[in-house]
Amino acid sequence: MHSESHHDSTCGPSGPLDADVWSAAVEMYRHRYSFIAVGPRTGEDWLPNVAAIMRREVADPRGWRGDDPEVGELELLEDPAFPFRVPPVDEDGAAEWRSRLFEIPRSSVVRLLVMLATNEMNVPRQHGFPERRAEMEHHAAAILSRFPEGSMFFTNTRHGGENPDFYERVSGCWPMSQYVWDFGLLAVSDDEVGLIWSFDAS
Repeated sequence: MHSESHHDSTCGPSGPLDADVWSAAVEMYRHRYSFIAVGPRTGEDWLPNVAAIMRREVADPRGWRGDDPEVGELELLEDPAFPFRVPPVDEDGAAEWRSRLFEIPRSSVVRLLVMLATNEMNVPRQHGFPERRAEMEHHAAAILSRFPEGSMFFTNTRHGGENPDFYERVSGCWPMSQYVWDFGLLAVSDDEVGLIWSFDAS
């Protein structure tokens, strides 16, 4: 029912993606409890790269801005990955962790990124969304453009089946953190792994 922007919102920014465009896109999450980071992909199995990002062990390969609400918090002294649940290294544990992720098509990513930036991770309840929609989709498309065609995209909900519309209310998730409610995007290209994750700590 919201198909009018599906055809053009995945095209990316009008100019080249650079540090300033990326920073403006990350700024979209400033009012959310959200974690945004990109790290290098070092091998066929990208799960260790996800763990390294969660533990804050790697920097953005391009030196661009991220967003980490836990910087300076005491929780990181006890658990460098807080609030994430890091993928286990054993085969069975890693398989169970992966089972909480569901691959989504590129055409659904912009709407997921917009949903992750809304106050309640619920687009229908986002105040003033019609007025903010174009700007939010522009920033989301900029984030998406960092991950070229052929990249893989995953999230932690079965919402919507093979072609989910995240502008509809999402009612369930498989938490990847120590909270009972979180949603995110895991993006994997040939060279980079990105985590854009939002939490509800209430």
